[in-house]
Amino acid sequence: MPHDHSLTIEPNDIDHMGHVNNAVYLSWVQEAVVAYWEKIAPAEDVARHLWVALKHEITYRRPAFLDDDVIATVIAERVEGARAFFTTIVKRGEDVLAEVQSSWCALDADTRRPIRVAKEIAARFIPQTA
Repeated sequence: MPHDHSLTIEPNDIDHMGHVNNAVYLSWVQEAVVAYWEKIAPAEDVARHLWVALKHEITYRRPAFLDDDVIATVIAERVEGARAFFTTIVKRGEDVLAEVQSSWCALDADTRRPIRVAKEIAARFIPQTA
């Protein structure tokens, strides 16, 4: 169940080489994954869970530029306890700009400690987990 998330390129995102700075991709992935969670999860679970990134592995394919229309497609791969694994593909039209593998940890919003993602919530992202 992929989620498409439109991204906005700001002038501050452009580096000395005239394209989007590689570090901006990290903020895009965070923005897209959190938007996916907020779209799919019930409101009470959105309020109960915070997400922190544990690891991002980015493969850059092509540069992005200021006037590009860019989309991040987020695909939930699996959920294991408090951890969730996503693939995010950043594209301009049919051109893949970057592929990102990331892992995240769900935290209880009150205690800030890891919290297991319930199977019924994980099934909203990955139906075979039901």
